[in-house]
Parts: sequence; C-alpha cells; structure tokens
Amino acid sequence: MTQSGNIQQKYTETEWQTRVDLAACYRLVDFYGWTSQVYNHITARIPGTEYILINPFGLLYSEITPSSLVKIDLDGNKLDDNPYPINAAGYVIHSAIHAARPDDVMCVVHAHSENATALSCIEGGFIPLVQEACQFHGRIGYHEFEGVAVDLDERRRLADDLGTDNHTLLLYNHGVITTAPSIPCAFSRLFYFETSAGIQLRAMSTGRPLRRLSEKIILKTREQFESFARRSGVDNPFPEWPAYLRLLDRLDPAWRTAGES
Repeated sequence: MTQSGNIQQKYTETEWQTRVDLAACYRLVDFYGWTSQVYNHITARIPGTEYILINPFGLLYSEITPSSLVKIDLDGNKLDDNPYPINAAGYVIHSAIHAARPDDVMCVVHAHSENATALSCIEGGFIPLVQEACQFHGRIGYHEFEGVAVDLDERRRLADDLGTDNHTLLLYNHGVITTAPSIPCAFSRLFYFETSAGIQLRAMSTGRPLRRLSEKIILKTREQFESFARRSGVDNPFPEWPAYLRLLDRLDPAWRTAGES
C-alpha cells in the first residue's frame, strides 16, 4: 500500500489537512527563528469535532510532521497512540482558549518570539505605528505573568483577558498568543505582530518622538485588513499560504510524510 493510502486509512481528509497545515505552521515558526527549543505550542481544532492537535513534547519544531501531532480532548486526554507526552503548560493555555472560544477560534499560536517578548516587558503595550500593526488596534488583551502556566486555575483568567472580541493576547513578561478561525490566519497574525513589535522597539530605541497615526486612519486600516477577503475578490484570503507550503517542500521534501509507515 502507498504511503498516501496509509494516511487515508488513519485519518479523515479533514483531519489530515488540518495536520498538514498545523505541521506547516510549526515548520514556519522554526524557519523564522521564533521557537524556544522544544517548548511553546501551536494547536488547532479538528473541524467538526471538539478535539485539538498539539505538538508532541520533546520534538523540535523542525521535526514536527502531520502524523507526529498528538490528538487530545479539552480535558487533556490523549486520543491516539502517539508515544510522546504533551506539554502541561501547552494544555493549560490552549484548552482555556479553545474552550472559551469554540465558534471563532480554530488555531492558537503561543510564542516567545524575541520582539513580542521584549515588548511584553515594556509598560504601555503595543502601539500601531505602521499599516500592518493597525490590525491589532482594539484586538489585543493583556495577561499578567503568573509563573509557568501549569496551574489549571489560570485558564479562567487567560480566557477572561483574551475576551470575546480580541484575537491576540500579550502575556506580560512572557510572550504572545495569536488566535484565528484558521491556521494560515493565526500564523499571519503572529508574523505581523512580531514584525510590528520589532518596528516599534526600533523606533522607540531612537529616543525620538513617535509619529502616531490618527484613530480614524488606524480604524480604517484595521477594517481593510479584516475585510480583505471580501473586498479583494480572491478565493484564498491568505495567498501567501500556498507559497509557504512550496517553500517547505523545497526545504524538506519529506516534511508532509516523514514518520508514516
């Protein structure tokens, strides 16, 4: 039997596509250098289910493949025969958000990326200084640092601080979380938050006054980002995603099927 045939036997088409996109997200975070050894986590809900996929604890992001991802329920129970454990902090953070936002959050990305983490240590938070940054205006929650996120009690506060209208959560003295209805969108938000945070930090480092955008222009630009798919007339609101998949194919042609028997 072919490798693809084995894959079809183990997973539904929907679950397999989710696994491919989630593994790609891990690989891309590694490509940009936003990893923290084997720590941090990205999760995705399998459409039509209450189950989520998470990275096996102990693998580098560069080692993640679709079949290596672990399927769990929102109580943290493993639902497959994957031999790897899951990161307790990953379960606490991600189960909190997936449980609180089942209708509009399909993917949750948590990173200790350098710019986002540096910004999390500065009073005042995120400032929209450039067009890409405007999409985060009024869409960011803030969460106080409580130590390593292994206490189940913290889940309620994480969900409350993200709220119902925000898609990004800046974890003070810790890092960032981005959420979205799709994996490409969640990755895109991490990309733009990290780059926008870096621009803000570089601008602040000059010691010169910041040139602020008006509230009117910020809101206009945010609406442009949020309605991109409707206004552009394209089928794929994230046309960069297929290009990213082609990049991964060039970097490691076996990334989709490695580990399959």
